[in-house]
Amino acid sequence: MSRSGIPPSLLREEQHGQADEDAAYEALLDAEAAEGSSTDAIDVSRAARTAAPRRLGAVERLRSWGEHHLQAMFNTLGRMVRMPFSTLMTVAVIGIALALPTGLYVVLQGARAVSAGWEDAAQISLFLRKSTPLAQIDRLVREIGASEQVATVAHIPPAAALEEFQRLSGFGEALDILQDNPLPSVLIVQPRVEAATPQEIESLLARLRAVPAVESAQLDLEWVKRFYAIMQFAQRGVLVLGAFLALSVLLIIGNTIRLSIQSRREEIVVQKLIGATNSFVRRPFLYNGVFHGLFGAIFAWLLVTAALGMLAGPVRRLSALYDSDFTLGGISAGVSLVLLGG
Repeated sequence: MSRSGIPPSLLREEQHGQADEDAAYEALLDAEAAEGSSTDAIDVSRAARTAAPRRLGAVERLRSWGEHHLQAMFNTLGRMVRMPFSTLMTVAVIGIALALPTGLYVVLQGARAVSAGWEDAAQISLFLRKSTPLAQIDRLVREIGASEQVATVAHIPPAAALEEFQRLSGFGEALDILQDNPLPSVLIVQPRVEAATPQEIESLLARLRAVPAVESAQLDLEWVKRFYAIMQFAQRGVLVLGAFLALSVLLIIGNTIRLSIQSRREEIVVQKLIGATNSFVRRPFLYNGVFHGLFGAIFAWLLVTAALGMLAGPVRRLSALYDSDFTLGGISAGVSLVLLGG
């Protein structure tokens, strides 16, 4: 046995057959020369016969690689078009699975925008002692405003506080009989947005209460804690739901590719028998998954955009009832890129 287990007898027969073929080809060239054919053409034919196979260059290999990819891409699109019902069902399932977390994320971003208008609810009211002189109050305003946790500090004098109370309470005539103004000076402290967490506000409130000129400090901290707890729960819920639905999309695409492989098993066997590489066989199925995911993402984008358009009117009317100009925005460019490219 020699050369990968081929029997010597078969190997000799192969060599004899190749020799006979070469001899026949040489005889054909000699006959053409005898008939008056060009000697140069015969020499070129003989050289081409004996020359080694030419290796492809880098540019030709790259061009061949691109042609194979284009062929696999268009073949995959053609198969999807020839099976419209199956393709639409798979794309719809993927689109709905992607639309749910995307829509919730957009709504959550809208809730954050609404909460930006509720920052005043976290403001701290400092009621100063009535004996505090105006110069000390001005110095206190500058000291508190210099803190990194504070955005603004507003001073409300007793006269302005009494006038506002008369206007809002409806007891203007009753308050006119008072000889002295019972209200103290008030400092309204607005924390910075990045320092408006419950922990930061508690720390700021404790420091302000320790100021000697402050008689009392008021803050509805429980409301702030409830609001941030709701926001954290919503964010975590969107992340968990998005992770589960993303996993379901991967399983759907994987199952689609598996079914496609099962239906084309005989074709794959034939391709392997004639020398197709593994990458050549895998290429159409990879494009199949890419196109299903891309079309599913486009369908999800259309679903979310349509849903936001339907909700825009009711949300605008609801916000107008609360003297707010909030409108439900669409999908941002960043979210669209993540949705289509993810």
